[in-house]
Amino acid sequence: MTMPHPHLEVRRAVRAELADVPPDGAVLVACSGGADSLSLAAALAWVAERAGLRAGGVCVDHGLQTRSAERARTTAATLAALGLDPVETVHVDASNGPRGPEGNARTARYGALDAAAERHQAAAVLLGHTRDDQAETVLLGLARGSGGRSLAGMPRRSGRYRRPLLDLGRETVRAALPAGLTAWDDPHNADPAYARARVRHRVLPVLEAELGPGVADALARTAELVRADADALDAQAAEALAAVIDTELPPLEGYQLPVDHLAKLPRAVRWRVLRRAAVAAGSPATDLTAAHVLAVDALVTEWRGQVGIDLPGGLRAVRHDGALHFSTRR
Repeated sequence: MTMPHPHLEVRRAVRAELADVPPDGAVLVACSGGADSLSLAAALAWVAERAGLRAGGVCVDHGLQTRSAERARTTAATLAALGLDPVETVHVDASNGPRGPEGNARTARYGALDAAAERHQAAAVLLGHTRDDQAETVLLGLARGSGGRSLAGMPRRSGRYRRPLLDLGRETVRAALPAGLTAWDDPHNADPAYARARVRHRVLPVLEAELGPGVADALARTAELVRADADALDAQAAEALAAVIDTELPPLEGYQLPVDHLAKLPRAVRWRVLRRAAVAAGSPATDLTAAHVLAVDALVTEWRGQVGIDLPGGLRAVRHDGALHFSTRR
């Protein structure tokens, strides 16, 4: 059977992802200048012209590499030549922050993309993550032991963000790069100092060699299945939390959870309730780990008079008068 040309596969994926955007709606693509995002940008330009959409691009310079500002400007010029308009180059400082180079860069990047989407009233912002990126994300989540939601990988949609290439392999996406376009190969992608680079160049090749081809596909399928399960459990947790909180009170006063109610919930639901309550009370979701949640759960299921659990964000979870209380740490 003849396989579709990579150009057609990428364009079809983009067209399907934007089918709900009305004519004259605005769409932005985040483009680093790498082969994946550049291929996505070219496909968006092609689809937008035929669908009557306003398509632009955003190039974020994190300032972490030599000549990064120049590369961002070159990439922006390439997007403009493809017909995207407007095209913005945004410079951010990702050199400082509490989450290390990768985490700081991600936070700064999404902040810049959010601001650009607001300025242009974009209905969607497209990201160039592929099926291979998804497989790497699943393995990283597995290594962290951070639960089903982490193993669910990246969602196809999250708010305004959309990932139309998640079902396509990296080779297919890069083969769709139009002739004449030169992609930038980020040296961080091969730097063993970064966990994702080690997974990409060391771990996945070993798995493919030892277990046979198709490991990346299987991991991506697993992510989709786990995400469906996690979504269902999250919905149950939201209902369980809503049944016991007082929505009229501020979070630090209202998120006092009856222990008897919590103890009756299935563990998978209870853990999610505790995490939701902690985040709602002010603990940063990015810093709240599975270990934190399990420690809070012990206040429910293994109560021995513990004085409380310290949580990120300056919070403390304590058990008092038959309820869990989330309060500011003093």
